[in-house]
Amino acid sequence: MGFGHFITQSDAVGKTLLAILVLMSVASWALIAIKGVTQVLRRRRSDQFLTFFWNARSLDEVDAEIRVHGATDPFGHLAAHAIHAQAHHARYGAAKLQEAGTSQEFVTRTIKKVLDEETTRLENGLTTLATIGSTAPFVGLFGTVWGVYHALLAIGMSGAGTLDKVAGPVGEALIMTGIGLAVAIPAVVAYNTIHRSNRVLNARLDAFAFELLTFLSTGSTLRPSSTLSVVPAATSTTTVAA
Repeated sequence: MGFGHFITQSDAVGKTLLAILVLMSVASWALIAIKGVTQVLRRRRSDQFLTFFWNARSLDEVDAEIRVHGATDPFGHLAAHAIHAQAHHARYGAAKLQEAGTSQEFVTRTIKKVLDEETTRLENGLTTLATIGSTAPFVGLFGTVWGVYHALLAIGMSGAGTLDKVAGPVGEALIMTGIGLAVAIPAVVAYNTIHRSNRVLNARLDAFAFELLTFLSTGSTLRPSSTLSVVPAATSTTTVAA
């Protein structure tokens, strides 16, 4: 008796359900690893860019840095597109329908578009985690029901209905429920953790977008506490010179 015996005694349906749960587990842990590493790198690069941005002497210096090293984080990506949008509108004006309106309106639309793109990028893979977390227990439960059904049929055909004859096959069938829970729990925990981290990053991006738009429009900053948290204490009062 045991898991190995359960596998050998399972029919095609039981083995298929087990294979589905294994694939779910592999996909879940692969997404957890990829999203975890990506979030660590994104957070580190974002902090580095924000520290550089608020200590830069001008937007030209920020633009030059982005052109040389590229935008490797959401804040750099947002700044690059906003600066380019303002320069493009100042040089060419409203040459196309998508550029209609004032420079501030064009920059605002560009920032909104970039924020939507970053939100979509952050949410990649979360649907899969949510699906695995919500369906894996039911897949395991279906496997248990199927296993118990066949175990009871075998017991009925043998004519031995004593407890020692029933407990083994039924207990083996319950393994599928345990596997389903083992697959679902890490997926649910990871989904909630990643989703919360994404909400925090989106809030910081919104605050930075407001700062950036204000600076591009008026040449001054308000710099709320959400952006000050990544600036070293020795330079926390430094402002960007126009």
